[in-house]
Amino acid sequence: MKIKYNTMIVKDMEESIKFYTEVMGFEIDSRYDLGPAGSITLLKGEGETMVEIIENPVNEPGLFSLGMDVDDLDSTLEELRSRGAKVTMEPTPITVGRLAFIEDPNGVRIALIQHH
Repeated sequence: MKIKYNTMIVKDMEESIKFYTEVMGFEIDSRYDLGPAGSITLLKGEGETMVEIIENPVNEPGLFSLGMDVDDLDSTLEELRSRGAKVTMEPTPITVGRLAFIEDPNGVRIALIQHH
């Protein structure tokens, strides 16, 4: 597994984009308008890991999850379960592949993503 995304919920998308591009030196990779559900922006810095910022009416601002890229979601979940991982969301289809969540002992969500 490798870290693919660090996901944060933000209160103001444009203010956050300005901070991450102008202050931190990131570049916009892509943007997604989810209509009433909010919006997502992926930002690239050095290396492969991206920062994903989400503005939506549901979640409070702050760290939302750590996204891990996996080759085979089902076998990864099976292995993690055997080691005692708490699965909080079973595999679900998403636009880029399939997604599941586990949780660490501190309640941090870890998204496991198998891309197409």
